[in-house]
Amino acid sequence: MLTTLPPSDPLVGNPFSAFSVDFTAWEDDSHHLLSPKPVTSSSGSDKPEPETAEPDQPVVSVVDERKLRRMISNRESARRSRMRKQRHLENLRNQLNKCRVENRELNNRLQFVLHHCNRLRNENEWLRSQRTLLLQKVANLTQILIFQQFQQPISPAWTCNTSLIPINQVN
Repeated sequence: MLTTLPPSDPLVGNPFSAFSVDFTAWEDDSHHLLSPKPVTSSSGSDKPEPETAEPDQPVVSVVDERKLRRMISNRESARRSRMRKQRHLENLRNQLNKCRVENRELNNRLQFVLHHCNRLRNENEWLRSQRTLLLQKVANLTQILIFQQFQQPISPAWTCNTSLIPINQVN
């Protein structure tokens, strides 16, 4: 549970004790907020840059100036971050479009290859059936030739007449 100490407590102290007594935190400083000083990159040190105070403008506190610079820096950083995000999304969209085109092309090639494969499969089936028919025809013709050889009478040119040869000459 948070408790707040009264401003009169000596432990709290005044964080604005370095300022003159005439300065009050509630003065209207809005015209300084509308025209900020340009943001410059510092070397990391927290030393404020010396201000050139004009006689008609009240001096802005160092803390307020730091807050203003930080706010402007944060806004610029957020703007750069949004721009990076936008570029990244645009790159992703471009990659998506390229992938869709490539996918379409690959799908077309696949369809062509599948069509060609089916055509070759059908042709291969037809060739196998033709081979089977031709093998059957060859087998039938072979049987016919063998049958015809057994049906022909034996011709005298092929006969072997061993009766004319004497027995003692036969070896």
